[in-house]
Amino acid sequence: MSNTIEAAWQAVTDLAADPAARNIRARFTADPARASRWTHRADGLVLDLSRTSLDEASLAALLALADATGVFARRDAMARGEAINTTEARAVMHMALRAPADAGLRAGAEDASATVHDTLGLMQSFVEALHAGKITGSTGERFTDVLNIGIGGSDLGPAMAARALSGPHDKLRAHFLGNVDAHAWEAIRPNLDPARTLVLIASKTFTTQETMANARLVRAWLADALGEAALPRHLAALSTNLQATADFGIAPARVFGFRDWVGGRFSMWSAIGLAIALAQGWDRFARLLEGAHAMDAHFLHAPPRENLPLLLALTETWHVNALKLPTRAVLPYDERLARLPAHLQQVEMESLGKGVTLSGQPVARATGPVVFGEAGTNAQHSFMQLIHQGPVPVPVDFILVANPDHGHADSHRKLLANGLAQAEALLVGRGADAVATEMRAAGIAEERIAAVLPHRVFTGNRPSVTILLPRLDPFSLGALVALYEHKVFCLGALWGINAFDQWGVELGKQLAGPILKALEGGAPPEHPATAAMLAEIEALRADPA
Repeated sequence: MSNTIEAAWQAVTDLAADPAARNIRARFTADPARASRWTHRADGLVLDLSRTSLDEASLAALLALADATGVFARRDAMARGEAINTTEARAVMHMALRAPADAGLRAGAEDASATVHDTLGLMQSFVEALHAGKITGSTGERFTDVLNIGIGGSDLGPAMAARALSGPHDKLRAHFLGNVDAHAWEAIRPNLDPARTLVLIASKTFTTQETMANARLVRAWLADALGEAALPRHLAALSTNLQATADFGIAPARVFGFRDWVGGRFSMWSAIGLAIALAQGWDRFARLLEGAHAMDAHFLHAPPRENLPLLLALTETWHVNALKLPTRAVLPYDERLARLPAHLQQVEMESLGKGVTLSGQPVARATGPVVFGEAGTNAQHSFMQLIHQGPVPVPVDFILVANPDHGHADSHRKLLANGLAQAEALLVGRGADAVATEMRAAGIAEERIAAVLPHRVFTGNRPSVTILLPRLDPFSLGALVALYEHKVFCLGALWGINAFDQWGVELGKQLAGPILKALEGGAPPEHPATAAMLAEIEALRADPA
């Protein structure tokens, strides 16, 4: 690592060494206009960083770090289609998936914009024909349900978006089968009529073990109900393996592909998003792409001090590396965004969970934090206790939606009040004097106050970020997800790691093969712990009682 980069990191960590670097309340005392000064806007989204301990000095140091680590140069290389995913020699082109047809984006020598819009055109024709009743099931009935079979990026993003956007405008009911545990299929199956169900099998190689196991279960269900000859009318694939899809019984016209410069966790904008388009209609899917593209343009062109993805990444760098806070909670105060934390877990932890730099050297500092979360007020009655009073602060992303899509104004006011109150409580806390005064006013005896007081004190000064959406519509959702995607890019550049490979996912897949053979009666696994547990499983299988 260059001396310039090390000096930039040292400047950041030196600022964090001052105890005042954690005193958020003091920032508000020093600057009465802090709330407005540290609030930024782009594409309808509002990003409030005022409840962090960042100040002008720390932000300047972090911006200098971004410059030293080449964030902007690497961003521009990504936009040019250079192979910034060096371990796989691939471009990183998810921005091309939502750019206009005339954008002229390239992945090396390939016209990525043309490739993307060829596929989008096929998808649009298919979606619109199906919604018009021109494409039906084998009995001639119109489809009412779409079942997407995939895992990881072929499941989490589309499932999150379909749930977030679901409402009275839905064209089809969308279902998602990811877990190879057949209990997942058994939970979905009773809700489906095979004659009116379209099945999408999402696997680039059409060999993903979990996906293909589920695909075979569902294929057998369709065949039992409708006969083998009916299957081509009910199956489609999101894949590049035309031979394997044909062998499975899927017509070539029902196969929608995507390129290897689309990472799975960044692929909901591609053919992998077909379930979203089928559920929502093409116009709403197009608006989802437009929202993401708007955030792309902001990321590429906004000045650093106004660039929302960069600011969000610098805030995380301050928390993770300067303040040594290894976790982050994501709390969307909208039930429709209940699956957003799970999607962000993959986007962030699969991207940033790296232990070596781009040059293959061990990282010098922490990389991706642990991300967890839950929807709205549910979190307040589970893990928020730890966030309020645990010994190590946990930064929080609060995501609020200003306007609901229901007529229950009182419920929405309560929801917003809870979200804002949690953010305020983390900041201001409650000191011993205030707790004692409150307890005395309630008539509690001094002896009891002395015993309970330490348990009711809140230290405060716990950081949070608030992101406000005008409403949860396709455009805003697209912008929100793209905001987090670009934040991940910036963090990868700041930390000098490859955010676009995922070799850690592969080892478990490789080891599962011989273990599966052992479960099927083959040779026992080599590792003694695995062999011992396999023996326990076999004993319980022999005597399930």
